[in-house]
Amino acid sequence: MKGGTSPLDLVFMGTPEFAASILEALLAAGHHILAVYTRPPSRAGRGRRLSPSPVDVLAQQKGLPLRRPATLKSPEAEAEFAAFEADAVVVAAYGLILPKGFLAAPRLGAFNVHASLLPRWRGAAPIERAILAGDRQTGVTIMAMEEGLDKGPILLEESVAIGPEATAGRLGAQLAGLGARLLLEALEKAREGRLEPRPQEEAGVSYARKIENWEARLDWRLPAAVLERKLRAFDPAPGTFFEIRGERIRVLSAALEKGKGPPGLVLDENLLVACGEGALRLLRVQRAGRSALGAAAFLRGFPLPCGTVLPCPV
Repeated sequence: MKGGTSPLDLVFMGTPEFAASILEALLAAGHHILAVYTRPPSRAGRGRRLSPSPVDVLAQQKGLPLRRPATLKSPEAEAEFAAFEADAVVVAAYGLILPKGFLAAPRLGAFNVHASLLPRWRGAAPIERAILAGDRQTGVTIMAMEEGLDKGPILLEESVAIGPEATAGRLGAQLAGLGARLLLEALEKAREGRLEPRPQEEAGVSYARKIENWEARLDWRLPAAVLERKLRAFDPAPGTFFEIRGERIRVLSAALEKGKGPPGLVLDENLLVACGEGALRLLRVQRAGRSALGAAAFLRGFPLPCGTVLPCPV
């Protein structure tokens, strides 16, 4: 292992790109990955083909032992996990809650890399929910896992600012880098017995529920500032859209501007749309199966003149 310290024997559990970055850092640091657990492939894209997770893809590229269980709640699953005799299990946005047997088996315990400053935004989508809520800061918490959803004492944490142009993709990449650094520090301190856990505060708990597909549709009755945050929170996935003339139009970027009118009313000839409060200038949009275009180029092939009303969700 780099730095002259012997590697730890680890089991890694994670699913999205954020987790894949953490796994890359563990490998680069020289730790021994006994097994990788990730969620089973899901159907994605227009063809609804089965798509492996980013962690799945990385594990296959690196030739790591891979597990894709649909559930961990069986004696067989716990026995298989215990047989690894791992020093620690590292969890990063895995998507399943670990049963008690999984938490108790590793010698040094279970470490969770969570992309928020706990106890704010426990749950599945902390990055997206922080941007949606207009939070000015977030961060990464390394937590000693206990039974339940993101419960357990805090081992290390560090905050970062959420800038006015932050997207979930860019912020997630920044937090993954921070999380990797903090995790490696936590593992080394755990090995040396130097960790000082502190309990999570009871006040300020909030839950980052999973992003649902229906949330991606733009509701022009909401304030423009809320919709602009939604665009950034859902970039790159699931994206945001509106529907008109039987087509779904994805909105890739937009800017806040002054403007007033009934929600959904196109206020000028360059896609300024009235919202419940203020207006949103649609800068870059995309028809299904077509290339992304700036507003002017898009309007040449799909006119939305001043006075058009973009429908609100029913």
